[in-house]
Amino acid sequence: MASSRLRVILLGLMYDFPLTGAQKTFLRSLGQRREPLIKVGKGGLTPAFFAELQKMLRAHELVKLRFLGADRDERAAFCMQIADEGRCVCVGAVGHTALFYRQHPEPENRRIALGSPS
Repeated sequence: MASSRLRVILLGLMYDFPLTGAQKTFLRSLGQRREPLIKVGKGGLTPAFFAELQKMLRAHELVKLRFLGADRDERAAFCMQIADEGRCVCVGAVGHTALFYRQHPEPENRRIALGSPS
């Protein structure tokens, strides 16, 4: 089981948007007060899920997900796949919830001010 998680981590397919530790901590603090916007159930990661994720990321930038009925290894694999295919960054995952961030492409529409990643 641990080897499958390691294999997923070694693939390194995640969307490359560099965030500092302080920025990730800030985003996680914002995520604590949020309710999960999307739930991942038995159907898994479908095209409909990714379409909804894209809408939520564009509207909110920070999206909290809840995994229903997935074990630890599945959740780790789901987080990697969501970050890769959803073109976002997983800023934290605890238990059955995960938090994903993607900065809005248009600066005037950004809801979250991160500051410079220095």
